[in-house]
Amino acid sequence: MGRTAKLTISLPRELISFADEIAREKKISRSKVLSSCLQELAERHKVAEMAEGYKAIAKEQKHLAAMASEIEHEVIPEWR
Repeated sequence: MGRTAKLTISLPRELISFADEIAREKKISRSKVLSSCLQELAERHKVAEMAEGYKAIAKEQKHLAAMASEIEHEVIPEWR
C-alpha cells in the first residue's frame, strides 16, 4: 500500500466504538481497521468504475457492429 502518514480526523462516537470493537476482535490497531475499511472502499470504487467502463465499451462495440452491418449491406446488397 505504500508509505503511511499520520492523520487527525473526527468521527461519530458510534463509529469509533465500532472500530475499537473490530480492532479488539481482530487484534489489530484502530488505524489498521480504518485503513482496511478505506482500502476496501477504494477497491469497490475501482470495480464500479471498471464496470461502467466495460458497459461503455460494450455500447460502443454494439454501435460499431451495427455500422459495420450497414456498410456490408451497402457493399454487398444481396446479403439483405
